[in-house]
Amino acid sequence: MRLVTLSTKRPSLLSDVGRGVLAGVAGSVVMTAFQKFVEMPISQREDSYGPADLAQKLLPVRPATDAWRKRLNYATHTALGAMWGAAYGVAAHRGLRGLRGTAATFGAIYSQDLVMITALGLGKPWTWSRKEATIDVLDKVVHIAATSAIYDRFLSPAGR
Repeated sequence: MRLVTLSTKRPSLLSDVGRGVLAGVAGSVVMTAFQKFVEMPISQREDSYGPADLAQKLLPVRPATDAWRKRLNYATHTALGAMWGAAYGVAAHRGLRGLRGTAATFGAIYSQDLVMITALGLGKPWTWSRKEATIDVLDKVVHIAATSAIYDRFLSPAGR
């Protein structure tokens, strides 16, 4: 008779970051659905092309049509979500899970986001109205909360 033992070996950082990337992509889907079906109908704001503007600032891409700009926007939005998920994966690897991991990740990604927007000349967050700032924070909170919930519930290694 052979006994099966469960490994208590801790997953590698790369493994946790990879799971975080997957959770971050899923978090982007949740955030997009929240924006389209909840936030935008309430706030009455139009689509944002901030992610496309960022990509155009950093990469040699110039969409020739509105349709291509929209595709670039979604691709960049998803890539940013994947990076935010990677940040949650690092937090989880360090033992920060759930609300603590969500808060730590939000603090890291949101402060980085504001610095990047300002440094690249894409916006001046200190000039935003209360409504604009609230929308920006709320959308990112939804993303990080969804990312952490997906990671912790569905992608977390067994036994952790």
